[in-house]
Amino acid sequence: MTTPIRNVDVHGDSPLEAWPYEALVTLIERGTARDWARITGAVRRDPWGPVARQVEEHLGYADASGRTALLGRAVASAREEAERAERAAVAAEVDHLIELSGLTAADFARRLGTSAPRLSTYRSGTVVPSAALVLRMRRVAGVPESSVLP
Repeated sequence: MTTPIRNVDVHGDSPLEAWPYEALVTLIERGTARDWARITGAVRRDPWGPVARQVEEHLGYADASGRTALLGRAVASAREEAERAERAAVAAEVDHLIELSGLTAADFARRLGTSAPRLSTYRSGTVVPSAALVLRMRRVAGVPESSVLP
């Protein structure tokens, strides 16, 4: 690591997730572009994880600068990307469940107690169904509860 961190016991090669808050703040405030890339990499890997939360906390009181703007955008971008991926995964599961059921999409929707247009929004990822509705979809598709729940 290129940035010295005083008064904090941390090894520069250890994962940022294991670093205390003060060490991460030091890296943000006195680090280099390489250090900030390391931080944004940790944020991308886990957009709601400990590093992202600590960066977010620091940005809440830090002086505005290019560095803080960059890190703020990195957190927002990582979260938007993760949400898109989660929506796509839910949409793919809905499609898979319809296929497993052997029903037409319209019949599947009726069995769920919803409309075909609403089901279409779940299939496209435009709308994310509630957890309860996903469980209902799995039941209609014949997915055993024991394979869903621990």
